[in-house]
Amino acid sequence: ILRGFNNIMFGKMGTDSEQNQSLSDDRQLIEKLLFTTLQEQRRVRRWKVFFRTLFFVWLFSGIGLLLFTMQPDEGLPEEYVALVEINGVIASDQDANADSIASSLRTAFEDDKVKAVILRINSPGGSPVQASYIYNEIDRLKELHKNVKVYAVISDMGASAAYYIASAADEIYADESSVVGSIGAYMASFGFVDAMQKIGVTRRFYGAGEHKALTDPFQPEDPTAAAHLRRVVADIHDQFIAKVKEGRGDRLVNDPLLFTGLIWSGAEAKGLGLVDGLGSASYVAREIIKVEEIVDFSLQPNFLERFAHRVGASMATTLGASFGLNGVQLR
Repeated sequence: ILRGFNNIMFGKMGTDSEQNQSLSDDRQLIEKLLFTTLQEQRRVRRWKVFFRTLFFVWLFSGIGLLLFTMQPDEGLPEEYVALVEINGVIASDQDANADSIASSLRTAFEDDKVKAVILRINSPGGSPVQASYIYNEIDRLKELHKNVKVYAVISDMGASAAYYIASAADEIYADESSVVGSIGAYMASFGFVDAMQKIGVTRRFYGAGEHKALTDPFQPEDPTAAAHLRRVVADIHDQFIAKVKEGRGDRLVNDPLLFTGLIWSGAEAKGLGLVDGLGSASYVAREIIKVEEIVDFSLQPNFLERFAHRVGASMATTLGASFGLNGVQLR
């Protein structure tokens, strides 16, 4: 195009054969340009169609999921037992977190067809803060809905923070082989000072505050800070004991080993007053509550929420656990 334009502007038309050759070259160039432009437009259009299709699939999937979770109670019996699951480590960044469990409990208590609530627990413990939130929410809901009792049912394990939560229930049940108890608290870290000296590594730490590095595993233990940490852990342990005594009352046996962090089988726990009886969730619903139907009220995060949540928190959680920075744990 530019060559033809230059020929016209500057009078360099040449012979007829040269003109014809020039026009042929220009036509080929224009055709090639148009074909390339058309291909690019088609490519852009295909990507637009792809992304629009993807958006609408996501949109309608979200709407479908919302409608499914909001569907009416058609087909449900006139009365049933609400089931709320507490599975895995109890922590703010895990499935067993206070917000999700409290939300499930509120939904269950506010349902007029719910005759009782079962907390089905299978957890080794976790955060005392999360456990305290759930315990207090159970107490609050029981006070608001005095006709709805709460039963804790321990399956494989109900230890530490998990038992903390269970003790808020009106009654606790477990299997005879369940692991129950571990009423204690701990904070753990590592010490790499000797290893660093052997391999010749120097630690450079810049901070303010005399005991700011109290959990730093690359520095010698600070006796004053260590004593302080032991007092903090002991204080949290005392809070744990107080909550268990508040929930269990005089059902607890006066045993000096009860609050030492030991665990017991479900059968032993019954003898110590840590549980009221032996049985599964279906047993409790059928034989104790006298209602056959169980409806799961557990809040279930969808796949995308679970994936994003875990990817975002996994590295920080792993590093924190490695260096003792995740706080006190009830386990």
